[in-house]
Amino acid sequence: MILKKRIRTFYERFISLKGEPAQIAAGVAIGVFVGVTPTIPFHTGIIVLICLLFRQNITAGYLGALIISNPLTAPLLYVAQYELGRFLLGMERSRFELIDHTLGSFAALGWEILLPLLTGGILMAPFFAVPAYFVARRLITLIRARGKR
Repeated sequence: MILKKRIRTFYERFISLKGEPAQIAAGVAIGVFVGVTPTIPFHTGIIVLICLLFRQNITAGYLGALIISNPLTAPLLYVAQYELGRFLLGMERSRFELIDHTLGSFAALGWEILLPLLTGGILMAPFFAVPAYFVARRLITLIRARGKR
């Protein structure tokens, strides 16, 4: 029931966004890009900065990050990012334990964890952000066309 309510709330926020479909979709793509990266303590700040810099929809960016970065997806993304980064950098697998999702916990992991995690996250992000742009643009266009009928 909670999931259904969250989906409904997200949908209502999404359809109420102001602006051109391309601008909203770009905001969503920015949010998804940032949301995929392992920068959780800074997601909102990074999204606001990038959206302001490129004059895109900040609310759409925030919604995009919420889609991709949540308690269900974050652990899966982080493991995949770490493994991809570790593989590409030619690093051995390190054993680590994350107590919580604070900046201090991440910093305590050290570069043998953070470097492959960041590398994998930055390389994976476009594979989520680019499709998110096209899906969001198409959805906004369809929803608005349906609303005009």
